Amino acid sequence: MAGRIRLCGSSRAVPGGLIQFIPETGSTNTDLATRIRGGEAVAEGFWLVADRQSTGKGRLGRVWHDGAGNFMGSTVVRPGFGDPPAPTLALAAGLAVQSVVATLLPSERRALLKWPNDLLVGRAKMAGILLESCGEAVIVGIGVNLVSVPDLPERAVVSLADLGLCCPRDDFAPMLARAFDLELERWRTFGLEPLVPRWIAAAHPAGTPLSVNSGHETPLCGTFAGLTPDGALQLRLANGTCHTIHAGEVSLAEQD
Repeated sequence: MAGRIRLCGSSRAVPGGLIQFIPETGSTNTDLATRIRGGEAVAEGFWLVADRQSTGKGRLGRVWHDGAGNFMGSTVVRPGFGDPPAPTLALAAGLAVQSVVATLLPSERRALLKWPNDLLVGRAKMAGILLESCGEAVIVGIGVNLVSVPDLPERAVVSLADLGLCCPRDDFAPMLARAFDLELERWRTFGLEPLVPRWIAAAHPAGTPLSVNSGHETPLCGTFAGLTPDGALQLRLANGTCHTIHAGEVSLAEQD
């Protein structure tokens, strides 16, 4: 998977492929889907990164407006025979984002994963991941708040700049591409058996109160009890039993 990532006329010898920067778009995920459906052979290792994104998407169709200076990019994975289930790419992508952000934070702060696709610093969201299928390909969209945060009244959000830290987007992009390339290779080569424990170790601690909205009227409340071997969330209920969550909107619950 070794190659070159070229950045706006310059190049750096790192694992991966090509990073293409564009000034503005609606959604990098949508752009890549359009290219693929139009017959373009978008290779693994290619990243499309936008300076501004006007109609970016989060989970459940949420609008995610990001401003200049933040990382807003998408890449393509083409799962093959013998690969783990495609939805578990969210876990691999989360580990990639977490590993990069963790190197930028001071020792007293931790970047923590929240299932299935968020990165938190404290209780505030710094990054999110969105997987979308496109034929036989999977588009992995990642947004990271480097200099500013979107207006999300319903949840706490934070940027690196809010913490007094600086990482230019053009430096962050190849760092993330390298990390994702490594995690993708591990995902393919070793499967989920070593990935799941690594993800749990990078997540908020066991016992963290969580609330899960899976479409029912009343959210399911419990505490974080890790993941199943196939990457589903384990929620420990008040009666001590564990409930397996395969899909749902997970939030940090208020501590008693």
